Amino acid sequence: MTREALLAEILRLPFEERIDLLGDAWDAIAASPSEVPVPEWHLDELEKRLADPEPRYLPWQEVRERLKGSG
Repeated sequence: MTREALLAEILRLPFEERIDLLGDAWDAIAASPSEVPVPEWHLDELEKRLADPEPRYLPWQEVRERLKGSG
């Protein structure tokens, strides 16, 4: 089955079943983290953040409020 045919078949499912299928697919990916490719720029950003001598963390509530205000 081609990718396009598979997608067409998935899109015929009811919305809730598509969500469940997506969750199952994500769980299958998450079960093998060593197989997930990590882009080099992600590793670079992680190293940069870990090297920051004075990281600034925001409480989740503040982040939520900022996001609500930007929409």
